[in-house]
Amino acid sequence: MIPEAILNSVPEDLREISQKIVKGERITTEEGILLFKSNEIALLGVLASSVRNRINGKKTFFNRNFHIEPTNICIHNCKFCSYRKPAGSPDSWDHTPEKIMEIVRSFDNKPVTEVHIVGGVHPEHDLHYYGNILKQIKEYRPDLHIKAFTAIELDYMIHKAGVSIPEGLRLLKEYGLQSIPGGGAEIFDEEIRKEICDDKSTSKLWLRIHEEAHKAGIPSNATILYGHIETYEHRIDHLNRLRDLQDRTGGFNAFIPLKFRMENNTMSETGEVSIIEDMKNYAVSRLFLDNIPHLKAYWPALGKESTQLSLSFGVDDVDGTIDDTTKIYSMAGAEDQRPVMGIAEISKLICGAGMIPVERDTLYNTVKE
Repeated sequence: MIPEAILNSVPEDLREISQKIVKGERITTEEGILLFKSNEIALLGVLASSVRNRINGKKTFFNRNFHIEPTNICIHNCKFCSYRKPAGSPDSWDHTPEKIMEIVRSFDNKPVTEVHIVGGVHPEHDLHYYGNILKQIKEYRPDLHIKAFTAIELDYMIHKAGVSIPEGLRLLKEYGLQSIPGGGAEIFDEEIRKEICDDKSTSKLWLRIHEEAHKAGIPSNATILYGHIETYEHRIDHLNRLRDLQDRTGGFNAFIPLKFRMENNTMSETGEVSIIEDMKNYAVSRLFLDNIPHLKAYWPALGKESTQLSLSFGVDDVDGTIDDTTKIYSMAGAEDQRPVMGIAEISKLICGAGMIPVERDTLYNTVKE
């Protein structure tokens, strides 16, 4: 229940939306925009927590994972990106399959359950190149869940192989792909997308690839890049397209808001939004996406303290241990330049917010509570 003192202190239209949420009713896009535009941060936190508790109780999930970033050479040159480097740059890399397997072997005898593979869109590598790497990983460590390739990477590698999207996903699944992450969504509004990532796969294609993946039995996550030049209307439009797709397929496991970080990219003058805006974005995402079961705070992007605070604004997942295996956000100026959290630190972070730590696998099956 929402405390009467809070409800009585807000405008009538917000009280009506709050009552809908408490009853478990779906809010409209107009109501979502109104929530974004309100400054009732306490109300948003209480509402988002009530929805979180209805879906997941006080359980807060994490997993033991590591990342592999095969390359930061990319055919795209998005304005917000601090990660991409041109071929020949001293800061670029393109790991060989042997190097990638070396990274996998470095986790021998460690109880990791997931490898997360994303990187730049390399001009020379198709789905068979990457598929054979997945096959080697799966043969070497069959217990490891492979979550790999954003829709942007998939678009290019499948097209380069000369097959359709459904066929490409089928082949990758045979190679060992088990789920796909949510990256590359950025913001779906076509005008904003044209301004910040003009040459990237379209929003329509991103959604189609995820829909085809769901049809093929490959679950996925979804993201939004927020805090740059988008408006609240753009954010709600983005969430609404995801909610519509989830209504059709049910294939999204989690939604992950990703904060724009300003260092080392051509949008640095945009600056970064405040922690209040971060929490508002988590809360409204939880309230609007009533059909996606989990809301994740990706702690390498947000920072540990803000991640802990987000657990009071609808978040029920903090990602994983990472083990200093990703550079995407450290290169953009994130707080944790060498992202790693052990199980004890993650559990302390979650318990400190009054929640219950639950170690999960990629598909949210409980490993240990």
